Amino acid sequence: MSGDDRQSRLAREHRERQAQRAQQTPEKSKRSAILGVGIGAVVVVGGIIAGAVFMGGGDEPKPAAAGSPSPSAPSETPSELPTTMPSPTVKPGSVTCEYRKDDTGVPTKFVGYPPKKPSLRWKNMTLETNHGNIVIELATSAAPCAVNSFAFLAKKNFYDGNKCHRLATMDNSGLKLIQCGDPRAKADGKSDTDGLGTSGYLFNDENTGILPTRGVVILPQPADGSNMNNSQFAISYGEETSQIGGDLSTLGVVTTGLEILDKIAAGGYLAHDGDVNGDGGSSAPKIPLTIKDVKLSM
Repeated sequence: MSGDDRQSRLAREHRERQAQRAQQTPEKSKRSAILGVGIGAVVVVGGIIAGAVFMGGGDEPKPAAAGSPSPSAPSETPSELPTTMPSPTVKPGSVTCEYRKDDTGVPTKFVGYPPKKPSLRWKNMTLETNHGNIVIELATSAAPCAVNSFAFLAKKNFYDGNKCHRLATMDNSGLKLIQCGDPRAKADGKSDTDGLGTSGYLFNDENTGILPTRGVVILPQPADGSNMNNSQFAISYGEETSQIGGDLSTLGVVTTGLEILDKIAAGGYLAHDGDVNGDGGSSAPKIPLTIKDVKLSM
């Protein structure tokens, strides 16, 4: 089967699953919409995540900021910064990461596997976008293998030119998040396969149990699945996203650039008639958000 035939089949199966979800009870249908974006026979996260973020073992909890941040502020942090959670101190050389082939049949861009031994030196990750920089404080000691994956992909220029493919809003998903990291995404509101693509490998969950309040960065994965993290990530730009719960891995928290996401969200999204739940390729932002480069720093 050719690549085009496979993608056509995946898109057809995706639409069939969506039609079935549309017939489900409202509660179950809403959950599908929250976690939805087909990944072969499984539904791959469209906008999802889990709870609080730890910024490293042994640090003092960060105090919550008073009130919600203003969308016009040049640099923002979440209205309630995730609290540092108790976790064992990770010693250099004590962690071994496992990355395995993504054999689900989805579109991929494979540039190799990250090293098994993660570096614990990374503190921040900067997304250089067409609207300015978004800086993420990384939860390296709590999610060393996730950070290791992002560092590896950044070094390989994997994210260069990547178009953020999903804008989840209260009216299309009951959430507030922007999702990126599908290397094959067109982000035109027309492609049924947007949101399916990965780096060609998967890795296990880390740093779960955290609510994705405003500014929290989470790793989407298949609905009702686990240990299937990949190159995709999503950033919450509203407190409402916390309703997802804490089942997903948390990468870190945005410290600079949330006003960029507010701007993108205010521009609205491109609805796709073929997608009944507003996930996957159906809700690309009208204002394009493109990642020019990703850099990690100590």
